[in-house]
Amino acid sequence: MLDPQEIYEVDEAAVARTLGARALGDDAPEMVPGLEVVERRGLARRGEGPVLLHSMGGFVDAGSAGEIAVEHLLGELATERLVTFDVDQLLDYRGKRGTMTFDSDRWVGYDAPELVIDHVTDTEGTGFLLLHGSEPDLQWERVVAAVEQLVRRFGVSLVVGAHGIPMGVPHTRPMSLTAHATRSGLIEDYTSWFGSVKVPASLGSLLELRLGEAGHDALGFTMHVPHYLAQSHYPPAAVVALQHIERTTGLALGIGALDAAAVDARIEVEQQVAESSEIAAVVSALEEQYDAFSRSIGRPNLLAESAPLPTADEIGAEFERFLAQQDPRGD
Repeated sequence: MLDPQEIYEVDEAAVARTLGARALGDDAPEMVPGLEVVERRGLARRGEGPVLLHSMGGFVDAGSAGEIAVEHLLGELATERLVTFDVDQLLDYRGKRGTMTFDSDRWVGYDAPELVIDHVTDTEGTGFLLLHGSEPDLQWERVVAAVEQLVRRFGVSLVVGAHGIPMGVPHTRPMSLTAHATRSGLIEDYTSWFGSVKVPASLGSLLELRLGEAGHDALGFTMHVPHYLAQSHYPPAAVVALQHIERTTGLALGIGALDAAAVDARIEVEQQVAESSEIAAVVSALEEQYDAFSRSIGRPNLLAESAPLPTADEIGAEFERFLAQQDPRGD
């Protein structure tokens, strides 16, 4: 493997301002996971260092749950850039093109992709770290090794990720999620929805795996977003994700600022469902299935035994067709 330290640049002055002298340079004392357990407002976690949250675009993110959560944190809380990755080494531009702005007769702007770590201060003055930007196409193991270096250097006590996946659940029931972690004690209050399954990999999931192998605490929340809302921006999914992050970490993330957007999204979905008897029937069937599963919670598979239901593809295609008829942009 090529040297992981050569794919990122650290703003040492910003690190000194936000994390203090102990995080400066290679000679700074490391906070070795497992040496000390400190009780915070959230769960008991190893070490006194900051929490690192992460959500990277490019993988499945139904309802844009992770994207909306990151936009909220960056928009509502004070931030300072600490680490910048060299995305020119990590992205396939032909497969993941950025956008440029053309004005009349010239190019005037380029929305350059980025992968960065920011220091963020929550509403009660507690600092944490946020890894966000474009998921790399290349050199995953090198990127993960680089993040692990930074986790050790900054004395990170807990790493937490969040994103959404499409699921055969109705929007009219409490949003469910899958919690996963490097050790069971981090998620002992959560029920597993799955047995053993194989799914496409993501950098976030590989990061969690490798951090666990290196002895660091890491966990993630995967929000179950209704299939028919997977392609939409659905703020309620981000709200629930942030609520669970708050509960786990003790951070105060100003979630109230998302309440209005979440309410508007629910109202819009209800209006669209009410205008289509076909979609209303699908939602009703999903409600029956969800309720049946809730009564039999503890089974290893997600779906309770019940009457046959439309497949995920059928549900998604039908609702996307309906939404396209309602939105002239086809979104």
